[in-house]
Amino acid sequence: MDNQDTLIRRFKTVVDRYGDNPALFSKNGGTEFSSISYQQLYHLVRDLTAGLEELSIRRGDHVGILSDNRKEWLISDLAIITLGAIDVPRGSDSTAEEFAYILAHADCRIVFVENAAQGEKVASKKEKLPKLEILISYDPPEDLSIPGVQVYSFQDILERGSRREDGDALFESSMERGEIDDVVTIIYTSGTTGEPKGVVLTNRSYIFQLDRIYEFIPLRPGERFFSVLPSWHSYERAIEYMVINRACSIIYSKPVGAIMLADMAATNPHWMTSVPRIWEAIRAAVLRNVNKGSNIKKSLFYFFLTVGQTHFTLLTMVRGLIPQFVKRSRWVDFSLAILPFLLLTPVKLLGDLLVFKKIKQKLGSNFRAGVSGGGALPPHVDRFFQAAGIKILEGYGLTETAPVLSVRMFSKPVPGTIGPLLPDIEYRLIDNDGALVQPGKKGVLYVKSEQIMQGYYKRPEASAEVLRDGWLNTGDIAVMTHKHELKIIGRAKETIVLLGGENIEPVPIEDQLTRSELIDQAMVVGQDQKFLGALIVPNREALEQQARKRGIAYVDADELLDDPEISEIMHDEIQSLVNSNQGFKHFERIFRFKLLSHPFEVGRELTQTMKIRRNVVDDLYRREIQELFE
Repeated sequence: MDNQDTLIRRFKTVVDRYGDNPALFSKNGGTEFSSISYQQLYHLVRDLTAGLEELSIRRGDHVGILSDNRKEWLISDLAIITLGAIDVPRGSDSTAEEFAYILAHADCRIVFVENAAQGEKVASKKEKLPKLEILISYDPPEDLSIPGVQVYSFQDILERGSRREDGDALFESSMERGEIDDVVTIIYTSGTTGEPKGVVLTNRSYIFQLDRIYEFIPLRPGERFFSVLPSWHSYERAIEYMVINRACSIIYSKPVGAIMLADMAATNPHWMTSVPRIWEAIRAAVLRNVNKGSNIKKSLFYFFLTVGQTHFTLLTMVRGLIPQFVKRSRWVDFSLAILPFLLLTPVKLLGDLLVFKKIKQKLGSNFRAGVSGGGALPPHVDRFFQAAGIKILEGYGLTETAPVLSVRMFSKPVPGTIGPLLPDIEYRLIDNDGALVQPGKKGVLYVKSEQIMQGYYKRPEASAEVLRDGWLNTGDIAVMTHKHELKIIGRAKETIVLLGGENIEPVPIEDQLTRSELIDQAMVVGQDQKFLGALIVPNREALEQQARKRGIAYVDADELLDDPEISEIMHDEIQSLVNSNQGFKHFERIFRFKLLSHPFEVGRELTQTMKIRRNVVDDLYRREIQELFE
């Protein structure tokens, strides 16, 4: 890579070549989408760059951002790194205490906030932020006042910059000073197992991915990418750089079912990024709607669902895309599958016409594929979309790798895997004894490439724990196929060890539990115990349906959580899902469970990508967990 190759240079190249292409679609507080072109985006970035420079923001300054995804976020990000400053982002659902810790630890003297409410969070912790000098609010800051801090509106800074006659020259000179190893961001991890750490990432980290990703996700200039994830998160942020680098468009929406589907219908996107929980929610919504219909409609749907899943498996065998955790014969697979595949195809086409066409229509006529990341895609969710003929490309990465390490290839996706690693990434799978493992055997994944972080900000000891001689210990347990695709089994730190010495990965069990219409969320527990237990967040609507079906009297749905008959129903459901017939070992069965009255929430029990913060749940539900094993 060229030493002068930077994200901003690439952005300017796209502006010069595709200036009229729409860059962003957003609602701007209204109900209708409006767009801005790449040329208009450049002017906004240029003006903000000039306005920030006038406020004496310089190379190397750390700038906090507390906001959800919106066009001002991207404008700020591009302006900050144009100046050679470093942004430190977080979502608006962060607590005041959490964000104050990040701002203080990262030595931020400037902060952008989404609105006055987020500004109040900063104001409430001012005594912990002695270096803070400037606050800029995207929405008008209203009467926000913080002693010792200058408060501006985003529009004020834009207008200040637009009045400068040297705006273009300033942008160009700032861009020219940039180098590939300049730090562009410090992203604090969500902390699923401990205190957040600041991951230091450079231009090189992202450009490494930009030069390799389009073989896997073939974006074309002018295509639209639907965005519902927080822009500050490493996964969404890398996707946005990929979109910009290809002169595509970003559509900002919200991860709320009714809003998201209406926005997709209005904008007709080609691609969508999401986390597994959202794909799971779409599947659950479809099934709930089906189950409310007549018996004939239900039977028809589930028949074609089975047909679709079988047809997809046969197609995968015909194409030679069955994951080879054990070596397979390409021609044996083809010979076994081709005739039943041909015979089943007309039935599958009928299912597409009668059933799956309606599901596809909700995603729009242009939809090419979804990209799932930020956590493992549960197999039952994967199979559902495969049966419907909707392509989901499961990816994998870490904040420490900026984050994309691998993704299923659009042209030849291998189901049940996260695809091969991007080209030029070295990797090893190492077992508990430190030995390299062979295909089909599990081990901890280590990677080495140019995209890996410089380290954790002001945490040399923590950096040394995961980085050695350029190799990053991902902490993830994986299995490799004979064709070098990978499957992630779980997190080494999340492995539960029972008293008998059995090692258990909780995520596959939790994924299996949430297949049930009765269960919305689940966390498996049992470290140093004789057996496994589970904290279960039930689906309230499904519980009440069961109560009405069985004539169980109740005033409030909370009463059902302790009802013996409901407990028996839930017990039978759990045992039917996690047993030897489903591929689970006897010690992986759930022996006791506790139904919780409140769902796990983002910012509390869940990370921004909806992964369980196990250490937080252990603390919050310590009494309930103890009761499971008494």
